[in-house]
Amino acid sequence: MSNGLAGHEHDFYPVVSDSVWLGGSSEYSPLNEGIPYWLNGLVPLAYALDDDRLKAQTDSVVDYILDNQQNDGWLGPEQSANRDIWGRFPLCLGLMQLVEADESKATQVLPAMHKFVFLMHRMLVESIGYEQFWGRVRYPDMIIVLQWLYENHPANNAHILLETMSLLNSRGSRWTEYYNRDRYIFKDLDTVRPPITGDSPVFRYVHAVNAAQGMKAGAVIYRFNNDASLLDSTRNGVNWTLTYHGDPAGAIVGDERESGLAPNRGTELCTAVETMYSLSYLYQAMGDNGFADHCERAAFNALPVMFTSDLWAHQYIVLPNQPFSYSLSGPNPFWNTHDQSILYGIAPNYPCCTVNMPQGLPKFLSGSFVRVGANGLGHALLSPGRVTTTLPSGTHISLTCNTTYPFTITSHYTFHYTFTASGPFTLYLRVPSWWEFYTIAASSESATQTYTSDTYLPDPHTGMLSLDLLHTGHVTYTLYTTIRTEARGNHTISVYHGALLYALDVGFSDASTASTTISTSPSDPLANATVAGKIPAQAHDHHIVNTKPWNIAIDPATLKYHTDNTSPSHALPNPIWAYEAPPSYITARGCEIDWPLEKQVPAPPPPRGQRKCKGEVKEVVLRPYGSLKVHMAVLPTVELGAGV
Repeated sequence: MSNGLAGHEHDFYPVVSDSVWLGGSSEYSPLNEGIPYWLNGLVPLAYALDDDRLKAQTDSVVDYILDNQQNDGWLGPEQSANRDIWGRFPLCLGLMQLVEADESKATQVLPAMHKFVFLMHRMLVESIGYEQFWGRVRYPDMIIVLQWLYENHPANNAHILLETMSLLNSRGSRWTEYYNRDRYIFKDLDTVRPPITGDSPVFRYVHAVNAAQGMKAGAVIYRFNNDASLLDSTRNGVNWTLTYHGDPAGAIVGDERESGLAPNRGTELCTAVETMYSLSYLYQAMGDNGFADHCERAAFNALPVMFTSDLWAHQYIVLPNQPFSYSLSGPNPFWNTHDQSILYGIAPNYPCCTVNMPQGLPKFLSGSFVRVGANGLGHALLSPGRVTTTLPSGTHISLTCNTTYPFTITSHYTFHYTFTASGPFTLYLRVPSWWEFYTIAASSESATQTYTSDTYLPDPHTGMLSLDLLHTGHVTYTLYTTIRTEARGNHTISVYHGALLYALDVGFSDASTASTTISTSPSDPLANATVAGKIPAQAHDHHIVNTKPWNIAIDPATLKYHTDNTSPSHALPNPIWAYEAPPSYITARGCEIDWPLEKQVPAPPPPRGQRKCKGEVKEVVLRPYGSLKVHMAVLPTVELGAGV
């Protein structure tokens, strides 16, 4: 990401480089959220990579914003008559992460944050600046910051912090009331009458990005009011949202409003990264193993599919069944996105995802390892990584996990941990819910432990296995699984192995052209503003079409898993999300069926009784979804019979 678009927006993208927050003139919305979104993602990216170039970018932005904090405490370019607090929420999340990553920033950042909190408290008391629904549905993000200040840096302002949490909550939208069987909309929202529009009272809950951020609301509020009913409400909200409005890649269907489960409707990139953050937070706050499973699914499927493999272009929305990607023309198939919605470019359709998308993987990484109790370290979100920390007990640990997960060069997934610690500690390893068998071999000084799933089961709630370890050593943890399918309705399926979704390989031809314009207009985000000579040569718009039939039905009884890695060191290629780069694929027998387009995209799959093979039965290939920028991920099924 540092070498792609995310790491270079500060160099040329006007919403960042010429932001109104920095004395410039560029912003895409009266909400002035561009720089706050960007900082919320760039801070964890810069410090995860220990990248001095990116740190210099975040330092220069933070220095300017704090040096220009207004006398009454306001952070941002707005004057007192035109203030809305929403844009401060992601800004403060970025400042919080900055202090967590670099304690030397505390003396600069914390006084400014407290000064703003005092002002925000007064504004809430006076009912000023909290009128628009964006802040009133996304307020849990700000409460997370206030809780962090309260627990770590209260500065004798504990009562103001608590009162501000209560004011945000009491005047914000009631997510727990929406997560009620009598209010929640379970059906396809396109069928609701009268139609749900942007002016409908319920719209604030069914805007897909709001829905992604709102999933964590109950757990956030529970932490300061201890109302245990909020936890059950949260579980309902997550379950209902992902069951009735979730896409097979782990995010939420909504272009921009939720619809239902139709595979020809879009999932927004902002929705994907906010879903990941909410689920990571929920696993840490509540411990339900399914939250971590869903977070990994979104991170390894919904997120990478929306970027070109060089990370220089992204989509605004992705469709589970998307055999082509270009600027559309004609009847629009989406609720409220435009012709460039599925194009890969710098800022297709609307600029918010360009500045919000950097938070996805860096925040996933920062939530990967967690402290457990007084003397435990847990690997919560499985991925390669390295952590150095001091546990509450005082034990200092440095631990590295080497793995190719979520990929594998075999039929199983192996994690190699090496560690040094100042004293004994407990290592917790999460077991995903899709496991079928696992083994663990742990060597710690002179002690050796071996376990299998036949004799040692994970905690049924958290999915964690605990290993008591000494000062130095290593652990090898191996997960075994097989292909699994999930029903998507009307006898369609999605196909998985481990954390990866596999989609039909429809081939591709990419006619890319250098990007010459950028969407930045405040009044019309689709109006292109030319930034002569500043757009990097790597930035392209991509017109991608399929080169193989997409109208395929498969026989799920014929699915077979394969690996194909010829590297002697079993190293993964880089970039890994390029076409045919992942070392595994799945084959099946399938055939073409009559399946038309509808409003320029594939229609919903035809009913089972209308699926007749048009030609010969043949072997088709499914590959990891994130590596297929054009794909079919919700597949109709047929029974082809043995030898057909």
